[in-house]
Amino acid sequence: MSETRSVKQGVAAGTSIGAAIIMVTVGIIQFCQGIAAVAENEVFVAGVDYVYKFDLTTWGWIHIVLGALVAAVGLALVTGAGWARVTAIVIAAISILANFLWLPYYPWWSLLIIGLDIVVIWAVSTWKPDRV
Repeated sequence: MSETRSVKQGVAAGTSIGAAIIMVTVGIIQFCQGIAAVAENEVFVAGVDYVYKFDLTTWGWIHIVLGALVAAVGLALVTGAGWARVTAIVIAAISILANFLWLPYYPWWSLLIIGLDIVVIWAVSTWKPDRV
């Protein structure tokens, strides 16, 4: 039974480092995506109208701020900071929400980021550093 837990913790620890790297990468790409939305409104094509519609410039600034936060927390998570684990879960949940609302503009990218954020939340929440 102890070996099974150790293996699970090893996978969770490895995935947590992977999650930190994913967070840095996703943060940088979201930041660039936000710059594209702010700089040139014609880059993205808006689909059908829906309830949560914002101006593309507003969405751009949301992605710039969120991207910077995701990347910063990802870097902190690599260092193993305790506060970064809780913050990573919260920021990944916010990223899921933002990308869900961003679906009409960039659906495949949004679904990919939502999936990666779920992996981040799982990895960070199941990893217990004191049990490795």
